Amino acid sequence: MSLDRQPILFVSHGSPMNAIEDNSWSKAQIKLGRTLPRPKAIVVISAHWWTHGTFVQASAFPETIHDFGGFPRALFEAQYPSPGNPALAAEVATLLGGDTTPEWGLDHGAWSVLLRLFPEADIPVVQVSMDADMPARGHLEMGRKLSKLRDQGVLILGSGTLTHNLRDAMGRAQTGDFSRPDWAERFDLATVQAVEQHDDQTLMTLHATPDGRHAHPTPDHWFPLLWSYGAADSTDPLTYPVEGFDMGSMSMRSMRWG
Repeated sequence: MSLDRQPILFVSHGSPMNAIEDNSWSKAQIKLGRTLPRPKAIVVISAHWWTHGTFVQASAFPETIHDFGGFPRALFEAQYPSPGNPALAAEVATLLGGDTTPEWGLDHGAWSVLLRLFPEADIPVVQVSMDADMPARGHLEMGRKLSKLRDQGVLILGSGTLTHNLRDAMGRAQTGDFSRPDWAERFDLATVQAVEQHDDQTLMTLHATPDGRHAHPTPDHWFPLLWSYGAADSTDPLTYPVEGFDMGSMSMRSMRWG
């Protein structure tokens, strides 16, 4: 095994405000970052770059994208000025059968997490889009194609949210009822069971179950988990550096393999 071998992460990023607020979620992500070996580069798969086809951001200086609205000015002023890595982007595009592009940058699914894990922003970052036309199995296989990068010192980071029903979460915020719905807890636990048992088939269909349709009205925040799971080895130790629910129904569970 290479001495450069990196772990695999899936991080539930939750609200963009976690990037600037001092709360339990941001503290847990900071703590996670302090336990990680320093990678040579980072490849991020974010829920917020959802495309037709697979694209790899290849700019030498990716911009910080503020792809949201209605938040405080301080959040729009946040920057994550990490360098890119065009050579790594080209390698990733070849592995995935995709294309490089100078467009895009680092969206908040990427930089809001990286800001907590690696606040110095001095590690090259390459972001990969997710193909909205690809079935669940395809996303898992894309992760497997990236797994060889671990031995080159590249950290693979999937950024989504384990349960992500914004309508439900915002409704709870308006009423002040932050009780945890049964479907959210069941989906969270079913995910843990499938991942721990290396049950690929269940993971491929979990988002399409009745609980899964509540947890993910659209699959964009679910599929980054499949990339991370696919990139991990069955022998990797699995830990949960972040657990719990925000806004009642939003599972903030994160996973680390290796």
